[in-house]
Amino acid sequence: MPKMTKRAKENAAMVPANPVEPSDAFVTLKKFKGPKFDQAVEVCMHLGVDVKQADQMIRGSVSLPKGIGKSKKVVAFCAPEHVQAALDAGAIKAGGEDLMQEVEKGFMDFDVAIASPDMMRVISKLGKVLGPKGLMPSPKNGTVTPKVAEAVKDFAAGKVEYRTDKGGNIHAVIGRFSFPEADLVENYNHFVATIEKARPSSVKGEYVKGITVSGTMTPGVRVAFQEAEAGA
Repeated sequence: MPKMTKRAKENAAMVPANPVEPSDAFVTLKKFKGPKFDQAVEVCMHLGVDVKQADQMIRGSVSLPKGIGKSKKVVAFCAPEHVQAALDAGAIKAGGEDLMQEVEKGFMDFDVAIASPDMMRVISKLGKVLGPKGLMPSPKNGTVTPKVAEAVKDFAAGKVEYRTDKGGNIHAVIGRFSFPEADLVENYNHFVATIEKARPSSVKGEYVKGITVSGTMTPGVRVAFQEAEAGA
C-alpha cells in the first residue's frame, strides 16, 4: 500500500469523525489543502435500492439553482428547421443524418447529445458508439425532447445528469471550490431533494443510507441526513 503524502495526512486529520450538517461539511472541504485549480465539488448518495430491479434504477437530470460553474459541449440531433435554433441556444453542432454520419466517423468531442423524438430512428445506429460512453439520448434524463433548443440551453449551462451505479450510488457535481459555502449548500439541498422525490414506490425501508461530499482531490466528508417522514 503506498504511503500517504504529508498533505493527505493533514487532510485526513481534519475529516470529522461523525456526519456533520451541510454547511459545516462545505466549510471543512474548503479547509483541505489541495491543488491550485478550482476543484469540482461532488456529492455521493448511497441509496437503499435494488439495482437489479428495473423500477428501482434512478436516472434523470436537474438544473441546480447556482449552476455548476462549467458549461458543457452539446450536440443536437434535429430536423433542418430546428438546426439554427439549436445552434443559437448553444449547441456546438446540430443536424440529422449529417451529424449522425459525423459521429459514425469518429466525432465525439461533446458532453451531451440532445435529440428530438423523430430523430431517434435516425440515431439508433449510434447505440453501440454512444451507449458505452453514456451519451445516448434518453427520455429519462431529458435528452430526448421535442423542445430541443430549450434542452440545449439547459444542458449547455451545466444541467446535471444522474443515475444509480451498480452499487446503488448516485454521484454528481454540485459546484466548484470557488463557490461561496451558501451556494454549495443551496445546490446540495436542491439535489438531495430531487433524489428524495425520485424514490421508487417499490423501495422499502431506508432509502438514503448515507451522503458524502468531496472535492476532486480531497477526502470525503459525511453529511448528516434524516429522511422526511412518509407523506411529509
